[in-house]
Amino acid sequence: MTREDIEFTGEGGVTLRGWFYPADNATGPAPAVVMTHGMTAVKELYLDDYAAHFAAAGLNVVVYDHRNYGESDGLPRQETDPVLQHRDIRNAITYASTRPDVDADRIGLWGTSFAGGHALLVAAIDKRVKAVVSQVPFISGSRAFGAQVRPDFVSHVRDQFNGDRLNRFAGGEPAKLAAVTDDPAGQAMMPAPDAYEWFTKGAANRAPNWKNEVTARSLEWASEYEPGSYISRISPTPLLMLVADNDTVAPFQFALDAFEDAREPKELKVLSGGHFDGYGGPGFEECASAARDHFVKHLGA
Repeated sequence: MTREDIEFTGEGGVTLRGWFYPADNATGPAPAVVMTHGMTAVKELYLDDYAAHFAAAGLNVVVYDHRNYGESDGLPRQETDPVLQHRDIRNAITYASTRPDVDADRIGLWGTSFAGGHALLVAAIDKRVKAVVSQVPFISGSRAFGAQVRPDFVSHVRDQFNGDRLNRFAGGEPAKLAAVTDDPAGQAMMPAPDAYEWFTKGAANRAPNWKNEVTARSLEWASEYEPGSYISRISPTPLLMLVADNDTVAPFQFALDAFEDAREPKELKVLSGGHFDGYGGPGFEECASAARDHFVKHLGA
């Protein structure tokens, strides 16, 4: 399959770079799906597989690296600002809508993990989105922070955030921490063992430009981010939520609770496995096919 290297302007003039996958066998403007990855991940970590799967079903696909990551511009590097990321998604929708090979009235949105939360928020506020898939989504920063940080460590972590804020205010470099770690006692954005295995293997085999670091402020901002609170506003846009019953990164119960608040039309698919099982093997086929069918049905591919 031939894909096109693309770039477009994100929020504040930052250049975002990615790929455009043309819809197979299209004879005119076809629907499009905008895709974004999770915390610290770059597009080479299996998004190409999803994009090819969707394109084979007659869907155009726009996939790109978040600002500050991968091939996209933006400083400081390795920083995740959830507000700027979801605003960039809206710019990506605008980019897609301006292409002559895209039907601007049939645009879908797919997000996974941290960007699964973005997908919920953007679908709620931007009605150009006509169908949305949220895979193993990040739902609540406050709940995730409470589950990840022991109560007796919270004040220490907050002190670290405040110290980093003072240092940056004085012109210092942003503090960074590991994105993943194999040390059970180590500090990382995603301390789960399966996160370490997936990212490090993926970087070795597919994505050499992935870096195992993220700014400390990214963790602070993530702890304040509540995309699940928007879920009741997605309707009447059709929602498919894909969740994993053994997810230790984006807890399964958080997603179930959020799904209860969503209004019809909505569909929930529960996958057997962990957070990363949808990116390869049988889990990929299950997730990609469910998402493809959702988009084909609601975008008319």
